[in-house]
Amino acid sequence: MALDRSTRGASDILRLGRSERLSTIERVVVIAIIGGIIALDLFSLIFTPGVDIVRSVVSILTTALLTLFLWSPLVATCALGAAFALSFLVGAEAQVLTTAAVAAALVMRLGRTPLILSYTAGFLVAAAILAYGPTNVPVNVGIYLIFATVAGGVGFALRMAFARGRRLEQQLAASAEQERQAVLAERRWIAGELHDSIAHHLTIVSLHVQMLDDERARQDSQEAIRVAARKAMTDLRFVIDLADDGPRASEVQTGDFAAALTEAREELEAAGHPVILDGDPGDDRIPRSAEIILARVARESSTNILKYAGAGSVDMRLAVTDETAELTINSPLSSAPRHGLSSSRTGLERMAERVLDGSGDFHAGEVDGRWVVAARLPIARRADEQTPPESVRKS
Repeated sequence: MALDRSTRGASDILRLGRSERLSTIERVVVIAIIGGIIALDLFSLIFTPGVDIVRSVVSILTTALLTLFLWSPLVATCALGAAFALSFLVGAEAQVLTTAAVAAALVMRLGRTPLILSYTAGFLVAAAILAYGPTNVPVNVGIYLIFATVAGGVGFALRMAFARGRRLEQQLAASAEQERQAVLAERRWIAGELHDSIAHHLTIVSLHVQMLDDERARQDSQEAIRVAARKAMTDLRFVIDLADDGPRASEVQTGDFAAALTEAREELEAAGHPVILDGDPGDDRIPRSAEIILARVARESSTNILKYAGAGSVDMRLAVTDETAELTINSPLSSAPRHGLSSSRTGLERMAERVLDGSGDFHAGEVDGRWVVAARLPIARRADEQTPPESVRKS
């Protein structure tokens, strides 16, 4: 991918499909060079006897035209062309062509492909006119061509260097953004794992704390609190270990479906909810990927039941076919919600996200006065599939 991106970037550079702008340092250097050339011409005009004043003035003015490249390469190129045409009136063709050869560096540095081609063609025509036209100027046109080629090469090299620098800056910015997104994704992963594992146990603790005043339920509640606290610490250590080892890379997943259903039934029955469990969570047709998702659904559903359900039994039914596995958890609604147990709906969103990532269907809502959570996952796999797809294994 990196090679393809680099090759495509180089191809875009060689097309020269966009105008460039000089950097601040380049502007200073260009102005200094133009000023130096003009200063030398003025010095020669003042202190050299017998110099042609008209030609010297034309040379100085033509050199000054190079400053137009700081504003618009197109305007500067047109101005040079006009100056070359007018130079025949005073016999200053050689001086203008020298300036045009220097300008080749700026044209290659700043111009688009049409301007570069037009300038090259115009320069060759001007050189041919100077060499073979009706002029009395003894000049070796090859020197101008060599000078223009060298100047153009310098301008092109500078253009490539700045373009590579911009592309490197863009790549560094993109890399920094990818790292930032990776950090955010890691934080979201850790937050989700903490919610799925720790929030469940804290709900049990909160529930049984409210039952400590009941003499008959105090001993059982104290034991439930101790167990929940121990499990919370174990899960917390597990999440920390995964974060240290890079969970995204290792793709480590936890979730024993049968154990999750057993744990949910015990916790619900301890809270006074009789549980009707129908189906075989150990069915060999359920792949590991589906077990992980269904285990999380069962655990989060039991957490919500402990928080919000009214008195009555809970039905957990698992229907497995050769194509799908569907878990339905049915619980009574409460007319008086438990106090002190807040809801952010994060649990429902996490369950839906996991099921949908597994290409399944998820529903949670009120049906005939009861709260129903239903998760259906496809389980049919080809014989050559050894691991679940990436979307299912996504945490």
